[in-house]
Amino acid sequence: MTDLRSDTFTKPTAGMLEAMFKAEVGDDVFGEDPTVNQLEAITSGLFGMEAALFCVSGTMANQIAIKCHTKPGDEVICDRLSHVYIYEGGGIAFNSSSQVRPLNGDRGRITAEQIVEAINPDEVYKARTSLVCLENTTNRGGGSCYNFADIQNIKEVCLKNNLNLHLDGARLFNALIAKAETPIQYGEIFDSISICLSKGLGAPVGSVLLGKKDYIKQARRIRKVLGGGLRQAGYLAAAGIYALENHVSRLQTDHDHAKQLAMTLSKKDFVSKIMPVETNILIFEVKDKFTPQSFVDHLQKLDVRCLPISSTQVRMITHLDVTKDMIQKLIAIIETM
Repeated sequence: MTDLRSDTFTKPTAGMLEAMFKAEVGDDVFGEDPTVNQLEAITSGLFGMEAALFCVSGTMANQIAIKCHTKPGDEVICDRLSHVYIYEGGGIAFNSSSQVRPLNGDRGRITAEQIVEAINPDEVYKARTSLVCLENTTNRGGGSCYNFADIQNIKEVCLKNNLNLHLDGARLFNALIAKAETPIQYGEIFDSISICLSKGLGAPVGSVLLGKKDYIKQARRIRKVLGGGLRQAGYLAAAGIYALENHVSRLQTDHDHAKQLAMTLSKKDFVSKIMPVETNILIFEVKDKFTPQSFVDHLQKLDVRCLPISSTQVRMITHLDVTKDMIQKLIAIIETM
């Protein structure tokens, strides 16, 4: 089965399993799991940030981050397609008692000018704007990447208006590879960053939240309140360390595979629109003889899984477990459709 529904479907490699098996562990709630401590030190050092916190998921890392940056009644600015807005169960309202100002950006990317217009005046009848959240790459934007100069412009707006800036970097390493950027660049800009280990990097579980020491100390308390205090979590952290050391540079292969599929689909008359492919996410519209569901059903009969995400759109995501042979087989299938 070729599973293109998400890059969350990756399974640990043999080398990763060996690293997990050999991990030295302790009780992380007591701060005594050496492998968790090592993962947190590696990631904070990689981004040049002061501290890090291992979390069970990207959603937990994002929600902790937002709660640390806001007070009840605040307003959070993000794109209308942002994961923190549409895919985290209303967590901003539930966990932080804050509301969202969703902006209509370009494939999930908002601009400094849009943010300036969205900041509320300091009036008692308005919510206090306190946080801007960006997502890079953008999931519903087809894996699109921010230009770093645009992020720098957004940071200037945040500094001038006393706003914190958080990055949902669930697929940040995909963006870094695609744009030839470095983690340090991002660590210098953002007040907090969440990075996911269980998508393109191939770990089974986990994300890491990065920030200043006092911020991460507060985040650790919130993680405990949310039930995220883990015990012998080093087995999971070991997978994350292995992923960072072995699976980052290979992300370009996933990007290449997505572009190959897009090229094949672009030649079919039942495909009406394909979002620009920058990384490992491919979103396209089908028409005429296919609906998204019938297209997905047809491929599933041929041992290929993908995902209908709207009344017109299908999504495919390439990843560690999708081989060159699988891509060539799927290209042959599409060519006969």
